[in-house]
Amino acid sequence: MNVNTLSRRTHRWSIGSYFFIAGITFASWASRIPDIKLKLQLNDAELGGILFALPAGSMVSLPISGWLVAKLGSRTVMLIAALIYPLLLLLLGNASTTVLLTTLLFFFGLIGNMMNISVNTQAVAVEELYGRSIMASFHGIWSMAGFTGAAVGTLMISFGLDPLKHFIIIATLMILLAFLMKFGRMPKDAVVGNQPLFVKPDTELLKLGLISFCCMAAEGTMFDWSGIYFQKIVEAPPGLVTLGYAAFMGTMALGRFLGDGLVLRFGRKEILQGSGILIAIGLLLAVFIPTIVFAPIGFLLVGFGVSSVVPIVYSQAGKSEKMSAGMALAAVSSIGFFGFFIGPPLIGFIAEAFGLQWSFGIIALLGFGTTILAGITKFKN
Repeated sequence: MNVNTLSRRTHRWSIGSYFFIAGITFASWASRIPDIKLKLQLNDAELGGILFALPAGSMVSLPISGWLVAKLGSRTVMLIAALIYPLLLLLLGNASTTVLLTTLLFFFGLIGNMMNISVNTQAVAVEELYGRSIMASFHGIWSMAGFTGAAVGTLMISFGLDPLKHFIIIATLMILLAFLMKFGRMPKDAVVGNQPLFVKPDTELLKLGLISFCCMAAEGTMFDWSGIYFQKIVEAPPGLVTLGYAAFMGTMALGRFLGDGLVLRFGRKEILQGSGILIAIGLLLAVFIPTIVFAPIGFLLVGFGVSSVVPIVYSQAGKSEKMSAGMALAAVSSIGFFGFFIGPPLIGFIAEAFGLQWSFGIIALLGFGTTILAGITKFKN
């Protein structure tokens, strides 16, 4: 067996494991939001305000993470974040006051984004070993982890386990996995030098960023509000509250593994336009026919809709002729993740004022923005 091939596979499996840790940790939190909302007796606006701590922590994390990666290297930062992130999940399960929950969510967002930056930096280094794009497969692993987290959450609820016991199990397993797979981390980062953390994108990159924003606002809504929607609007039985979330995560994971082939067959612009249509139709189906049969079907469509958007956008950003691939990706991903984190808190405020169905309808229109923006964006082969 070729030693280099073995080495590449070892690195790929190792870094893929850290994507899995990031995905299942976040998904585990998202799957138990309805239970924590009930435990602390929060209304929609209060939950929205508390969830705002996540994007706040994420934004604060950007300069801190950049400095740490530059000083310590992504391999070290990734391992540290992979150990702290599950521990914070465990603490979230034991939060007894809104102040404590808000504080913990701030640090959950901070460490989560620190892991996101470091693990993607490691993934770029692995990609260089292969000499071809394999980033979509890493994001597919993240999605699979999210689906697994949703499924485990449903199982834990059916067993009657409270969030704390659930999170103790997940945290223990993920910390063990982080230690077991640390040998396969990349020794050096693919990109070196003093590059700015924040870059002003050109017009085409701005369009790509806005496409990502529209899609990831819908994605963030699914993560944080799908359980609440099934609880309040669909009025699903307790054991089926996470059904919509599991449906969304399952088709998002499947769509990411199929995405490269679909792009080759139909083209990037066409896939993005179709994605926006699927997001809008899926959400509107859940809004107008909020039953235990049709709402999950709607969420399945949303999962397929969001699955290919980020990989296509990131791929296009990496081909920018105006700035380096790393700088272009940083600019586009910053806009996208702002949508991911800002969407859920806004949902809470809109839901409190007009109702949860109205807020989901607004996100459906935002999702359709992906279709409109893709139509006026230039794409490279």
